[in-house]
Parts: sequence; structure tokens; C-alpha cells
Amino acid sequence: MAVTLTPSTAPVTPARPVRDRHHRGVSRWVVLTLVTLGALVMLVPFAFMLLNAFKSPGDYSSGGPLSWPTEFYTKGLRTYWTEVNFPLKFWNSAVIAGSVAVLGVAVSLLNAYALGIGRVRGRLWIVGLFLLANMLPQEALIYPLYYVAKQVGLYNTQLSVIIIFTVIQSAFGTYLLASVMGTFPRSLLEAAALDGAGKWTVLWRVVFPNLRPTLAVLLIFFFIWTWNEFLIPLVMLIDNQTQTIPVALASLQGDRLMDAPTTNAGALISLVPAILFFLIFQRTLARGITAGAEK
Repeated sequence: MAVTLTPSTAPVTPARPVRDRHHRGVSRWVVLTLVTLGALVMLVPFAFMLLNAFKSPGDYSSGGPLSWPTEFYTKGLRTYWTEVNFPLKFWNSAVIAGSVAVLGVAVSLLNAYALGIGRVRGRLWIVGLFLLANMLPQEALIYPLYYVAKQVGLYNTQLSVIIIFTVIQSAFGTYLLASVMGTFPRSLLEAAALDGAGKWTVLWRVVFPNLRPTLAVLLIFFFIWTWNEFLIPLVMLIDNQTQTIPVALASLQGDRLMDAPTTNAGALISLVPAILFFLIFQRTLARGITAGAEK
């Protein structure tokens, strides 16, 4: 007996065309235009700084900061380099910022591990205290820090600034990492415990590899934030041999006289190391932020 197969009478829905991500209408170009304009506006102060860094004092006095220089003036760069001993100031800033970045991430990781996974008593209150510490202005802390540093003999030493900023930066890092570890998969921790892993093993073999992108982001932020700090190093470091780049830059300004070209040249030189550091670790920063979003 022959069986006749009849085609289905159900209507066939045509496949929807996949829109190219590069053609999403006018809104995409509007957003791109606004972002580009915002970036250009942010670059305007840097353009003025670059313009005035190579302008002679005479051109600056006669034409102002917006005038085009009549000569390529480089004495301001040489003056800043020699007067403030820039290589020494660069080394001081690199040592302080690098030490704070590494120590701040380590302290943040240990604190957050105890709060987020160890589940110590009063966890929410402790995390709230760390959040409150982030809100305190440095002006409110400067006198107690100055007094304690004088009493313990750490005043005018780089170690005092490293300890202070390690505590300050780790307060933010602890608050951030504790929130992340609070959502860590409990099944993964229980599986590690069943395999006989102790707390330190769980930290270094389970928690640390999963948080490595986030820790890399914190490391970059801590370095840049500490590099740009001014008030606490200004108060704690009074010796020319221990001062950092921002403090050295401020020393170019007097009460009644300011060499604008030299100041702009110094700001330009001081900005280059931070920009290079950011460009070198830009991919690491992007991967860390993307990994944090995916988690």
C-alpha cells in the first residue's frame, strides 16, 4: 500500500534578517558624536598645558596662555628637571605608589576573605565601617596622622606615607572585594572543603584565581590614586630627598611669583609616567572590568 506524503500546510515564517552591529540607526551615531565631543572637551586642558610648556615667559606675558609661541622654548623643561631633581622624585613616587598598590591589594584580599567568605560576626557593621572610612576627607585625618607619625618616629619617612595610604586604599578594596566574595559560589567552596583543602588553600587555589582580574583592576587604581596624592605627602614629607612628584611640582609656585612655562613643563613631565603606566596596563584593566561584569 503506497503512502502519499503531503507537504505541511503550516505557514513558514521567514527568517528575520540579522542586523549588523555597525548599523544601528541614528541613535548610535548620536551617542558616538556626544562621546567624541566629551573626550575632546576633556583633552582641552592637556592641550593648553602642552602649548604653554614650550612657550617662553615673554610670550606668555605678552600673549597670555592662549597665544601661539613664537619660539620652541625648552628651558622650562630643563629647569624643572634640574631644580626639583626629577629622577629622585620619580623614584620616590614609584616606590610609594608601587608599595601601596601591592600592599593595599594584599590587605584588601585578606580582609575581604574574612568578611565575605569567613562570615565573621558583625560582618555588616565592619563593612559599613570600611564604607564610612572611604567617606572621610583627608583634611579630617591629617592632624591625627601627623601626631602619630611624630610620636612613633616615622615623620618625614616614606614608610609613614606607605602605611597611611595602604590603610586608606585597602578600606575601599575591602569594601569592594567583600561584596564580591559575598556572592562567591558556596558549592565551589564546599567542594574544596570536601577535598581536604584548608582556609589558606581555599584562598590561594580557589578564591584568588577567580578574583585575579578584579585584583588587577584594584592594583592599577591604587597605583594611580597614590601617584596623584598631594596633601598627605606634603605634610608628611618635608625633606627634599623624600618628596614625591606632586609635592615637587607645587614647590615651583611662590607667594607672589609663578613661572607658568616651567610649571606647565613640570606638569607635562609629571603626567607622562602615569599615562605610560595606564597605557601599558590598559588591556589588563579592560579584561578585569569585563570579567567583573560577566561575574
